[in-house]
Amino acid sequence: MAKKRRPPNIKEKPPDNHLEAKKYGEPRTFDPNFKGPVVNRSCTDVLCFIIFILFIIGYIILGLIAWVNGDPRRVAYPTDSQGHFCGQKGTPNENKSILFYFNLFSCTSPSVMVNLQCPTTQICVSKCPEKFLTYLETQLLYKKDKNSWTYYSQFCKTPIPKSDRTLSQILMDDNCPAAIFPSKPFLQRCFPDFSTKNGTLTVGNKTMFEDGKGKTRNAGELRAAANHINKILDAKSLGMKLFEDYATTWYWILMGLIIAMLLSWIFLILLRFTAGFLFWVFMSGVIGVIGYGIWHCYKEYNNLRGQENSHLTIYDIGIQTDISMYLQLRQTWLAFMIILCILEALVILMLIFLRNRIRISIALLKEGSKAIRYVPTTLIYPVLTFIFLSICICYWAVIAVYLATSGVPIYKIIAPAGQCEHENKTCDPEIFNTTEISKACPGAQCIFAFYGGKSVYHQNIPTLQTFNLFVFLWLINFVFALGQCTLAGAFASYYWALEKPEDIPPYPLFTAFGRAIRYHTGSLAFGSLILALIQMFRIVLEYLDKRLKVSGTRECKTCWLSGPGEVGTISRAAAPESQNNISKFLQCCLKCCFWCLEKAVKFLNRNAYVMIAIYGKNFCRSAKDAFNLLIRNVLKVAVMDKVTDFVLILGKILVTGCIGVLAFLLFTERLPILIEGPSLNYYWVPLLTVVIGSYLIAHGFFSVYAMCIDTLFICF
Repeated sequence: MAKKRRPPNIKEKPPDNHLEAKKYGEPRTFDPNFKGPVVNRSCTDVLCFIIFILFIIGYIILGLIAWVNGDPRRVAYPTDSQGHFCGQKGTPNENKSILFYFNLFSCTSPSVMVNLQCPTTQICVSKCPEKFLTYLETQLLYKKDKNSWTYYSQFCKTPIPKSDRTLSQILMDDNCPAAIFPSKPFLQRCFPDFSTKNGTLTVGNKTMFEDGKGKTRNAGELRAAANHINKILDAKSLGMKLFEDYATTWYWILMGLIIAMLLSWIFLILLRFTAGFLFWVFMSGVIGVIGYGIWHCYKEYNNLRGQENSHLTIYDIGIQTDISMYLQLRQTWLAFMIILCILEALVILMLIFLRNRIRISIALLKEGSKAIRYVPTTLIYPVLTFIFLSICICYWAVIAVYLATSGVPIYKIIAPAGQCEHENKTCDPEIFNTTEISKACPGAQCIFAFYGGKSVYHQNIPTLQTFNLFVFLWLINFVFALGQCTLAGAFASYYWALEKPEDIPPYPLFTAFGRAIRYHTGSLAFGSLILALIQMFRIVLEYLDKRLKVSGTRECKTCWLSGPGEVGTISRAAAPESQNNISKFLQCCLKCCFWCLEKAVKFLNRNAYVMIAIYGKNFCRSAKDAFNLLIRNVLKVAVMDKVTDFVLILGKILVTGCIGVLAFLLFTERLPILIEGPSLNYYWVPLLTVVIGSYLIAHGFFSVYAMCIDTLFICF
């Protein structure tokens, strides 16, 4: 590598193996005229730049098309079984803003989790039921009190002048519910009005009630039927309390985050003096802990001498679920002691033989602290990255919502038992009850499923959603690549400044940012494209895995629900068991391989961006040079990477721990002498917010520092 100067007390050794150096490229010779990142450079990877711009233009066009065809009100407003919005102005349901379920007990169907729809009729109403009433009761009360039918009929799909139809006719036409229960509106839906009386669960102060079909139900059954709804109901009061806690402690939370930012900055500055001390104290602690473990194992081994059955071996007692039985054997403690002795020897030998490389890593840590002190503007760059990421995430989410709400209502057949052969087929709710399907699948419903259509646009919405996700991943990786290249350019300018801070160029961060955008957008897009493709493939694997699990579960249910004369179905379902195991094994292998590939590509890209920032070459050339450089110094890279990781993890723990302890003492009101803490419903709410926020702030600061170390190492 070309150098202007070296960090103090560092001597670079020639490659250990001359043949290996030739294989992985020759080191750059010293150039006394090289003064930092190349100024006279040209645009790189122009073809990828053009493709990237075309994709962005296509992404913008997709957003416009989705905006024209989509309707986010379909997400904001609940939708009835006919696909009509509840409460939308200018429609017949304008004054009916609440969704009402005819038969909430059918929501226990297994098809609910598969189709994300409750297989019962859903209509828009102006208010929720306030009392128990069945259709049969209204018929009995009609002659005496017609108001009961007037009240009941408002929960029917269409107005019925009088209750002269039989219950079977009403259920066949699916025009009215068999019964209504006291409910309350929440999230614009009628949910059962659950309460607890003397420790007993009730609905409208009743524990037992009629379901309108001749069965007596209890509140527990209704609760089980609406279990997921009750979780939302329970979350309502919890949400209010959380909001109160945030409203009370927001300024304390803000103050804690500001202190975390100051602590992170101070820690980075002090690393110039404490990096070596922290590392060697930690390694001494590791050696001491392992040494104590060896002594403890020897002590237990010696104490078991002469005790009954302690001479037995692990092979003698075999596999036992009670772990304590193994701890009563001398052989167990002897094995532990041998393992710890080997580990202790390896740690000591590693420190002895890698001491020079460890010194280099510590020197780089100190130099990195000085670099941040001279170029402090780099610490604000994570804020810019956060803004870019927020824009990308919001744009992706908006397009996804608009695409999902494009088209006309599509209805599908949903059966309560999930055993109808016509299930998930499209249907027409206007004529569904007159078709043969309703007779072949008793209880099946033609329910609104989603929005779609038969045009080319509507039929390709899944493809457009995939395109939306892919470009989103590409843009996210591009934002990270731009940040890494920008920081690398700024720190490289610091490295080659002979006299600091006089020779450091003015505004190094902004200069590096402009250089990266102007000349190397194509190269950054190339590297981020590779990562996006790998991540997209991993997402596809996860999606296929979920689909196979769902389909396997449904086949299993169908198998066990078969009649006595269909035992052969079970054997046929069990036949491909081995094939399923093989496919699962292959999927796990692919997931593992692509996870490792993603990590490797991220590491290589990171160093390639440093080379781009310094020399201005294209992505492939820079990646090749970075790879050769890392391979020629593989031990230095490994040691530096681990030492840096250790110091940064220690810093994150230190910052997060200090802020967390102070927040805990404050929010639990354990500092009454110094300051009076706020009175809270749940002290862990602001505490977790402060701890997580402090960790994210420390991570943002230390990610800049990690990029600084990588850049200085490449320059060195």
